[in-house]
Amino acid sequence: MKLPAHNRYDYVPITKRPVYDWPEGKRLAVFFCNNIEHFAFRAGMGSDSTGAPSEQNQRNYAWRDYGNRVGLWYYLDLLDEYGLPGAHNVNSAVLEYCPDIVERLNGRGDEYVGHGRTNSERQDILWEDDEARLIAECTEIVTRLSGRKPEGWLGPYLAQSGATLDLLKEAGYRYVMDWALDDQPVWMRTRSGPILSVPYPIEVNDSPAAVFRRHTGRQFADMVIDQFDEMLEQSKKYPLVFSVALHPFIIGQPFRLRAFRGALRHIMAHKDALWLTTPGEIARYCETLPTGTVPGS
Repeated sequence: MKLPAHNRYDYVPITKRPVYDWPEGKRLAVFFCNNIEHFAFRAGMGSDSTGAPSEQNQRNYAWRDYGNRVGLWYYLDLLDEYGLPGAHNVNSAVLEYCPDIVERLNGRGDEYVGHGRTNSERQDILWEDDEARLIAECTEIVTRLSGRKPEGWLGPYLAQSGATLDLLKEAGYRYVMDWALDDQPVWMRTRSGPILSVPYPIEVNDSPAAVFRRHTGRQFADMVIDQFDEMLEQSKKYPLVFSVALHPFIIGQPFRLRAFRGALRHIMAHKDALWLTTPGEIARYCETLPTGTVPGS
């Protein structure tokens, strides 16, 4: 029986790959990726605080907008406390709607990751020409407002069409985070050359954990700690990437932020053993490694 296949990467178990180090001999790269999103009012797509399917209304719009008005600022202050770099998956619409966010992120020197126009829509249902226009529009706005062209992409709802990787490569993107296939970066094939897949978690992610699986803030913090401790142990054998996916309207709620603060304190107790970085820095480093080191190269 022959099943449909993608032919974007080959199967190579982690035990049969070259071993390499991150900068300064570190074996565990760590980054925190925050999603900054903007939604249509009473229209389109968007999650609800109950976790159940719900019509778009003023209640769930306001719950999500709390992240841009309050939760994000709490989160950025926390990064400042620990001197941590930030990476943010940004809807281009949010940068136009909330110019203060642009000012704060630019002031911190944080990384912008393309995240579509808005999380009220998906890109995987579009014709290829329309998807190319969506990518171009998002890229132009992020570049113009941030002063830097985004190098990475995470689609709204981590959704890709059959042509997304090709379109992103052709638009000048260097890496994607939509494929949760590995704990190491992997080069993927496109019709115009390779693009890097940087690990991004769909499990250690506050949205499915808190909203859909109904985990408490403490349970999510424990999940972060357990994931980190095990990956730190495994990184003695393999170079790995530990990341946490966050949304300011979720993690920025004070009761969740209090628990997450404890998880961050636990991680930072090991900071001398970690490469505290961003996905863009990981992509740039992988580009310098000898051919054959990173799977797919």
